[in-house]
Amino acid sequence: MDLVQMASYYAKEGGKDLGERAFNAAVGALDAVQRRPGMGSPRLGQLCGIPSLRARRVPGFPMQWFYFEREDHLDVVRLIGDRRDIIAILGDGI
Repeated sequence: MDLVQMASYYAKEGGKDLGERAFNAAVGALDAVQRRPGMGSPRLGQLCGIPSLRARRVPGFPMQWFYFEREDHLDVVRLIGDRRDIIAILGDGI
């Protein structure tokens, strides 16, 4: 899921304010990860056979950021909604 697609979906389904809240929550979660990359959970990455992949939930919304922590930056992979088959998506390769 793309961040803009996600925000557009929420705006369409629940109004502009909800779309903006979803967008801001997703960006805020990503900002938090940039400050403290180790805060994301490695659990789903391990289940998919990708042990260095981490996930960080978006507070208040059913979605997660997936990323790799590098020495000097983050490699953000995707934003995926919780209702999707995350293990199948990630298991097929990133």
